Amino acid sequence: MKAEALVEETRFRGKVENMKKLTVLFLTCALVLGCAGCGGSGDDKDSGSDAANTNTSAESDADAQETDATSGEEGTDEKSEGVMTYEEYAAADVDTEVVVETYVQAKQSWWEDKATLYTQDKDGAYFIYDMPCSEEDYEKLVPGTKIKVTGFKAEWSGEFEIIDAEFEIQEGNYIAEAEDVTALLGKDELIDKQNMFVSFQGMTVEAAGQDEAGNDVPFLYSWDGSGQDGDDLYFNVSLDGETYTFTVESYLCDNTTDVYQAVKELKIGDTVDMEGFLYWYEGVNPHITSVTVK
Repeated sequence: MKAEALVEETRFRGKVENMKKLTVLFLTCALVLGCAGCGGSGDDKDSGSDAANTNTSAESDADAQETDATSGEEGTDEKSEGVMTYEEYAAADVDTEVVVETYVQAKQSWWEDKATLYTQDKDGAYFIYDMPCSEEDYEKLVPGTKIKVTGFKAEWSGEFEIIDAEFEIQEGNYIAEAEDVTALLGKDELIDKQNMFVSFQGMTVEAAGQDEAGNDVPFLYSWDGSGQDGDDLYFNVSLDGETYTFTVESYLCDNTTDVYQAVKELKIGDTVDMEGFLYWYEGVNPHITSVTVK
């Protein structure tokens, strides 16, 4: 209560002598000054507390950034709130909205502000098709870059992909090592590795078709041989009596790349090791990025 109010109250009552009034005023002023001093001390403590909270928050942010930056190095990815695990994504129905955090492994193409990407986390892979993306942002999507993608799960001839997507770049980096899936060829379990970066060991090059003279050839330009240099390359390889068609996707690896030249130099009967992305089209149809003749 202010000193003036106390004085008015004292006069109104008419029961207090002048000395008592002065005493009351003195005590009241002392009380007010004391409260002001306490208030100032409290503000200082609050300021110190705020500063401590700010420092703690800054340290937490730094720790979070450090965790994000190293999340791709080992262990299992920690997903943000509302983000699916790969298991949840794989179980999602076609045409439903999906939200994933994943890492760019390779860029297939950019055209008319749309990007197509091969991406993967520690547990599985996601093919991102025709995602709206500026050319400036496309340049930022180097292999290893972590992105959060929101879109819709789709299926085309057995290939599961994310379409109508939007993305944001996040802190973190991860490059997947090729997983050897040779032993899974011809087995139902192979599709569980769809779109992952994989390897195949010790396969044999078979005839892919015939040239105009009727001679067997080890590869074709385009799926039916109607293409030309610079188009996709199709070639056949076998294992344990079963033959599979593999592809060098020209948007991913054009005719200036080592793998494109290596496939053009294959001979029927060659034994080869290969790496690439486990794409699917009416069955397994890997997009090959590396071929080594043994």
